[in-house]
Amino acid sequence: MKTLLLSPGQVRFAGLCYLIIILCGVGSEVALRGPLIDLSSADGTAQAILAQMMRFRMSIMVDVLMALADVTLAILLFWMFRPVSAGLALTAMIFRLLQAGLIAAGLLNLQAAVLLLQSGTIDDRSDLVLTFIAMHAYGYDLGLIFFGINCLLTGALIVQSGFVPRVLGIGIALSGVVYLSGSVLRFVAPDLHGIIVPAYGVPLVAETAFCLWLLFTRRSGSTATS
Repeated sequence: MKTLLLSPGQVRFAGLCYLIIILCGVGSEVALRGPLIDLSSADGTAQAILAQMMRFRMSIMVDVLMALADVTLAILLFWMFRPVSAGLALTAMIFRLLQAGLIAAGLLNLQAAVLLLQSGTIDDRSDLVLTFIAMHAYGYDLGLIFFGINCLLTGALIVQSGFVPRVLGIGIALSGVVYLSGSVLRFVAPDLHGIIVPAYGVPLVAETAFCLWLLFTRRSGSTATS
């Protein structure tokens, strides 16, 4: 028998943290920041950000909230899967925390872009602004390398746990493969990165499914069989 160290309420809180991560991650990039950025036009990007500076700033704060939720979830999942394998759960937590730290630190690149736009004319600084935005994107992909490893480990923990559906573990592990492949291509062969973009639907589905399981599972016992 394996003892679950999280109460049902704590499991649901982990699901809430995961939901915050998904909504903030998609919202900040797709709804807030993404429409303002055109990597083929430095001047156009600078003008768009200046015209909607509060929106751009909000995207940074939404990502901060995502990172905070990620740190919290990393700790909760460690306690959840510690009975399965303490060493594996600890390693998974470390890789997830590294990812959160890298993504949070990368937000300084976006803040640097804001400071540049506020301290000079667009013509003088738009290229540098776009460089900082690109640096943020690369920093995000660097973080996803660590998150990809976390997903592989978490997938293994789920499969071994006996109290989370195995199919979710397989999905999370496949998500890790997608994240690792996409990030490696971003650094090694950026021209080929577009090939794997459709595969990011796998993590979206798998992580959403795991999130929903955490939120709505009715498992109330403190023990689970192997």
